[in-house]
Amino acid sequence: MTKLLDIDVPEGLIASARDGVESARSRLYAVLAPAIFGLIRRLVGGRAVAEDLFQDTMMALYEHLDDYRGDGPFGGWVRRIAVSKCLMYLRSPWHRARLELGAWLEDGAAGTGAFAAASPADAIDLERALASLSPTARAVVWLYEVEGYSHEEIGRAFGRTPSFSKSQLARAHRRLRERLEPHGVRQPCAPA
Repeated sequence: MTKLLDIDVPEGLIASARDGVESARSRLYAVLAPAIFGLIRRLVGGRAVAEDLFQDTMMALYEHLDDYRGDGPFGGWVRRIAVSKCLMYLRSPWHRARLELGAWLEDGAAGTGAFAAASPADAIDLERALASLSPTARAVVWLYEVEGYSHEEIGRAFGRTPSFSKSQLARAHRRLRERLEPHGVRQPCAPA
């Protein structure tokens, strides 16, 4: 999957899209959509929510196209919009209420989680391991490991400190190792 920062968008295409040229806007959509949707999907997890946030992101992109000053890569500017939309969703009281309700319902159906019935081969699936993380932890892992955000940037995005990002990342790495390592086999932290 191509990262948004790696996508080269010609300035002429951006200028035409700003002017409302429909073919330029369609081409901009075609160039950016897979990377934007992939980023959003990784940050929020669920496909339906990701599709809604993707639409919100694309609308914001077109509405604020005049705000892009060209100081940095266009993909970085778009990435900031997408991440902002995702973080607003993750911080929303409605999302937290849904998580609490989901946890309450899962407690009543113990052993039916995503990993309870997984075969050993399925347990090595990174997508499932990432899905097992909390939305906040998944977002921190993705922003740091894949998108290249610093702990300072992640902390700022969440309205927290860099240590928030570091602790979320450390806990998420531990959980991922637990999910991905074969049972009973622990890898040493340093080479022998």
